[in-house]
Amino acid sequence: MKRLLGRVDVLLRAHGKNLRAAVSSGVIPKGVVLGAIVLLAGLYGFFMGWYALRTHGMEGIKQMVSSTIKLPLLYLFTLGVTFPSLYVFGTLGGSALSFRQSLRTIAEWIVVMAAVAASLGPILGFFTLSTDSYPFIVAMNIVFLGVSGFAGCAALMRRLGYERAEIEGPVRPGGSGAMRGRGFWVWVVIFGCVGLQMAWVMRPFIGAPGAGFAIFRSTESNALEAVFRVLGALFGIE
Repeated sequence: MKRLLGRVDVLLRAHGKNLRAAVSSGVIPKGVVLGAIVLLAGLYGFFMGWYALRTHGMEGIKQMVSSTIKLPLLYLFTLGVTFPSLYVFGTLGGSALSFRQSLRTIAEWIVVMAAVAASLGPILGFFTLSTDSYPFIVAMNIVFLGVSGFAGCAALMRRLGYERAEIEGPVRPGGSGAMRGRGFWVWVVIFGCVGLQMAWVMRPFIGAPGAGFAIFRSTESNALEAVFRVLGALFGIE
């Protein structure tokens, strides 16, 4: 565990050329990326389950364990569904990254997202223990996971900049680099929408008051409608 966390720290500190050197030298084995996603996303899922533990007592332990397992799967399933579109967009835009290079780069982005989420987990746990407002906790999770996504995007953009310079050479203003940049942001929006709906399909993660434990809920409505309902309940809007 300590060794894995040490390698994750190297991964978070390294970007571009330094990251490439760390991977090629074996400091960051390729297999550590998957382990980091499972560990870090699972840690945030653990804190998500605290609300059920508080509201359902010992019965909430089932939800806590379920959330710890399901959140890493949420990240990986969303990546699996959306990665083919990213690769096609990038290829059509002129990217020289191979399939494996693209997958590795995006997987490292997921590690950054999961690391930011895990770092916010104790804050989520604190608010979970200090409030019983279910809409507030749901909204906080949406904000925290959104923040982790933006942080991951910033890291990925830096990484892609280095990759493009190394593999493709400088890009002229108004050239294909702008096209690839637009294609990337389109994919980020797709990733976010798929991730939101995937979370809705794989719910519950938090455990609503008055609802018994279930690994999955029945599929109904959609994620965006659920988000608007939560915000309406939070601000007292019918």
